[in-house]
Amino acid sequence: MALNFNQYAKEANTFLKEYAEELNLEDNPDKAARILSSVLHGLREIISIEESLQLLSQLPMFLKAVYVNGWTAKQRKNKIKHMEQFIDLVRSHDGVTSIYDFESNEVAEHYIQTTFFVLRKYISPGEMEDIRDELPKNLKNIIFDKSFF
Repeated sequence: MALNFNQYAKEANTFLKEYAEELNLEDNPDKAARILSSVLHGLREIISIEESLQLLSQLPMFLKAVYVNGWTAKQRKNKIKHMEQFIDLVRSHDGVTSIYDFESNEVAEHYIQTTFFVLRKYISPGEMEDIRDELPKNLKNIIFDKSFF
């Protein structure tokens, strides 16, 4: 199998442009990239390793790289039960720019829901349902809030 890094870069740039548009951040793709990374890293902390691997199998190479960047697989999942806690977890992955990137909980929740909405292009409905099943009751709506199907 030949690795075509130029093709991965082209696909990543196209995705990032479309993702930034969905977030209404067309003029700030770097912020969109930080948001994407933070949301994916927050997700991987609250779902099982097995579910993360199943998710990874469906992602294109450029999103796999974002998902696994800095990942150290641990057995215990983070005990997140409410949206506010998940937003705090996502912000923790964004570091010092989190105040700027996620300026309010309402904006953060919009970005999180939009991220899952955009990812449906790559993730099968069955896999999204599996991820949803692993989420705490108060977080399940982040998966299907924008009429997923």
